Amino acid sequence: MKRTLAAGLFALFASNAMAEEAAWAPSTFTLSNGMEVVVIPDHRAPVVTHMVWYKVGAVDEAPGKSGIAHLFEHVMFKQTKNIGPEEFTSIVQRSGGQLNAFTSWDYTAYYERVAKPQLGKMMELEAERMVNLLIDDDPKGPFISERDVVKEERRQRIDNNPNVILQEKVLGAFWKGHPYEITVIGKMDEVAALTPQDGLEFYHQYYSPENAILVVAGDVTPDEVRTLAEANYGAIQPTGTAKSERKWQLVAPLTETQLIVHSDPKVRQPVWSRYYLGYSQRRQPENALALDVGLEILGGGMTSRLYQSLVEQQQVAISANTYAWTTLHDEGPAVISASPAPGIDLDTLETAVMTEVEKVLAEGFTEEEVVRARNKLAADAIYGRDSQSGMANTFGSWLAIGGSVDDILTYPDQVRAVTPEAALAAVRSVFAPEKHYIEAQLLPGEGDL
Repeated sequence: MKRTLAAGLFALFASNAMAEEAAWAPSTFTLSNGMEVVVIPDHRAPVVTHMVWYKVGAVDEAPGKSGIAHLFEHVMFKQTKNIGPEEFTSIVQRSGGQLNAFTSWDYTAYYERVAKPQLGKMMELEAERMVNLLIDDDPKGPFISERDVVKEERRQRIDNNPNVILQEKVLGAFWKGHPYEITVIGKMDEVAALTPQDGLEFYHQYYSPENAILVVAGDVTPDEVRTLAEANYGAIQPTGTAKSERKWQLVAPLTETQLIVHSDPKVRQPVWSRYYLGYSQRRQPENALALDVGLEILGGGMTSRLYQSLVEQQQVAISANTYAWTTLHDEGPAVISASPAPGIDLDTLETAVMTEVEKVLAEGFTEEEVVRARNKLAADAIYGRDSQSGMANTFGSWLAIGGSVDDILTYPDQVRAVTPEAALAAVRSVFAPEKHYIEAQLLPGEGDL
């Protein structure tokens, strides 16, 4: 009875969501200079999220110049021809707004969340730094000072964090030979060697309207955004220097199974993981969606197969989960991870985890499990529409790697169409016994293997 009621409520919710879809579904257009624009209406409050996404990330960096995409994100907040040092942030904050930026392998994004009347000012600010950023050789200038900030950021976030140190090693081996191989923040020695001239060349090549996507979500209409966008961004001339072909490529399968161990006195709880080659929603959408459904059943939460068996029943683990990096442009890892209960060594834990995985591969999923997993993923996407900034991120990140608006609009239906057979096939293909993987162990103590 409870399952029937839950299914009925979900169907009702989904039906209502589809009925309201026309009210929030985005509008798109392109300015004459090539800048793409996405408008996502959300009239619940007089607030807007304004984002500019540049189709450049760590994947596009030249050999020996790792970290420049992330460093440049920092430099963009400094000084322009018409905005003094640190004034950009001050202007937004004095307006009562919030702002930040982030860099990935696939893109760089800048955002402000402000009251609706401030939207034009935000466009003015972003347009200014798209064309008038100041970079010079002054040792105290913005490029060199921010280079030092990034070096310290790497020390704090990576070099001082055992878990991240291990992940960097694992991903470097996992993506060996691929542009994703180097972490987004870059190698310390290469970041330290970046020059203002490197920054200028990077700026002139990639920061141009035809290489950017404007996303505005909030209490606006498409006409309002078009008027403001044309006034602020429309007059910017495209440089035409951004490469049409980016450095994306298929990720090669692992050719051997590897063990990477990192030990550190700061580690209090051991962690065991296996990294397998997964799927990309951009390259293999059907397989990636099926894998997401299968991993939700296998290790997606406290009701998952692994958690129930290893944590609740056998009590050999305090955590157990599975997940996959399916939203990168190229293939990312599918991960099985667990942390042992007190008194349990990693060999015992590994045996217990893989025994359960092999059981699933042999027996498959039930229809009920698949329906529940599909509905959860679909509901998460539908409920995500309640977050204005979340939707701006969803559309911006997906379009920046070449996806379409329709992909996002139809995602709930696509994921609900995954069959038990497809979910099982995706999990079997990734975790097949003959597939190579990287095993990662995070341990207390000293010394690495």
